[in-house]
Amino acid sequence: MNLGLDGKAALVTGGSHGIGLAVARALADAGARVAICARDADRLEAAARDLRARGAEVLAVPADALVPADVERVVDRVVAAWGTLHVLVNNVGGGGRWGSDAVEDAADDVWRDVYDKNAMAAVRFTRRALPLMRRQRWGRVVTVASIHGVEGGGRPWFTMAKSAEVAFMKSLALRPELVRDGITFNTVAPGSIMIPDTGWAREAASDPDGFAARVARECPLGRLGTPEEVAAVVVFACSAPASLLNGATIVADGGESRSF
Repeated sequence: MNLGLDGKAALVTGGSHGIGLAVARALADAGARVAICARDADRLEAAARDLRARGAEVLAVPADALVPADVERVVDRVVAAWGTLHVLVNNVGGGGRWGSDAVEDAADDVWRDVYDKNAMAAVRFTRRALPLMRRQRWGRVVTVASIHGVEGGGRPWFTMAKSAEVAFMKSLALRPELVRDGITFNTVAPGSIMIPDTGWAREAASDPDGFAARVARECPLGRLGTPEEVAAVVVFACSAPASLLNGATIVADGGESRSF
């Protein structure tokens, strides 16, 4: 299938590792020019080298998605390099393991920072990208949320933030003045994904038997997903053939979630 992404300018936030890097690789393989941003400059540059080795045209911009001026600077760099932005993947996020299991012990900063890192980061990048997409009458905005954004579970500050991301994409998808300018808005909601140097990997290393039992009990496929499996879904949602896909929340979890 021709995804219609050859030469398109794409930005993946949080693109230096995990799902973000897998999405950036998949976009590059589809022929897109790929910009990535993240806080860790060293890891960001390593990701850029990885993408260039695949033959991609790459722009890597160190930035903190919690800082509005950094968001502006990232998009300005993309426009300076490529003139516009066609595809935005709001991947930056996290905080699912922040705070305490005891809700009453979670400080205001936890609630605020998780919401800012997830929902508000998506708002800031999307708001900055929309005028560019409207001017060219074509755009794709895909936000990576979580199955905890579409059903209960997880720590409440994380579930609240991810639910807000889903609601944000759906709300924009219902606005005729945006979607009739050729822009679509969708959410991909991953389940449990095995990413090196993150919580699942540490849990598997610290308690192999307990982790294996949990996976056997909660994951119908008998395993966690991979970043590449999520990336395949995200990149299709970014593609030209996905033109009827608008306002959707696509669950990529191997059947882990319980909602219909």
